[in-house]
Amino acid sequence: MKIGKVPTGFLREKIIGNVKNIRKEVLVGAGIGEDCAVVDLEDQLCVISTDPITGAVTDIGSLAIHIACNDIASNGAEPIGVMLTVLTPSKTTEIELEKMMQDAAKAAESLSVQIMGGHTEITDTVNQTIISTVAIGRQRREKLIKTGGARAGDIVVMTKYAGLEGTTILAHDKEEELSCYLSKNLLNEAKNLKHEISVVPEGLLAGELGVSAMHDVTEGGIMGALWELAEASQLGIEVEQSNIPVLESTKAICRYFGIDAYRLISSGVMVMTIHPEKVTHLIETLKKNKIHSTIIGKMTEKERKILIAGERVILKEPEADELYKIL
Repeated sequence: MKIGKVPTGFLREKIIGNVKNIRKEVLVGAGIGEDCAVVDLEDQLCVISTDPITGAVTDIGSLAIHIACNDIASNGAEPIGVMLTVLTPSKTTEIELEKMMQDAAKAAESLSVQIMGGHTEITDTVNQTIISTVAIGRQRREKLIKTGGARAGDIVVMTKYAGLEGTTILAHDKEEELSCYLSKNLLNEAKNLKHEISVVPEGLLAGELGVSAMHDVTEGGIMGALWELAEASQLGIEVEQSNIPVLESTKAICRYFGIDAYRLISSGVMVMTIHPEKVTHLIETLKKNKIHSTIIGKMTEKERKILIAGERVILKEPEADELYKIL
């Protein structure tokens, strides 16, 4: 099989197809595009997600916290705690492992999230460090948001810039190579994007402002996330590619490596849908909180199309992330 996410058809039939719904307390379970499970705890809902970090080396401890908590925020829920499974190869030093955990602890503290436990192991079954994170959050029942909650006619809004996470990963892990091609300013811009990886602030804000659906943009980039949003909601979508913001540092790095910024891993970006009458208030509120956001399209009844230079192109399901072509 190809590196990256399992193909949607196989995931639906062979993976999720073997999962049975046997507990009434589980309100949201395994599903295409749904990043979180939701459990009914009577007075509140418990929101749970799990995510591995497999494509990064630098700042892996910090990324592990932010990526998992981003999933929780995509349900409009407040992240409370995380548990980490850390698998490192035998070549890992004590100093590297300690630095990794210091970074994780710092990221958790910045989100007011507790590292509650986990497992740490040195193993020769991996050739680079892998961290798998389980995140737990809470949400009021009436405020629950799902990836599959979009409605036809809703406006599609994204925060920040396409390719954000992939840009900063490549800027750090390929810094020496890129320093001969990028200006110092662009390289620094790309490296500093590591501070923009969290979508918890916009997720919590948007959850209070009446968005119908949210989905954080990870593997497969913005195009993958838009397809997953439409698939989870069983709707069509129409997006103008020229409206999708891309930073100059991302454009330069993607040109150098010959990859597509729109299909590059983009943790730090949230896509959300909202009724047209509410979209102006959403954009203004995000701006007041120093969160860049852009209207990029709308949800439709059927077709999933991207408008590229005046031509309507079918939006296809995500394949292997562009990052894997480089790392």
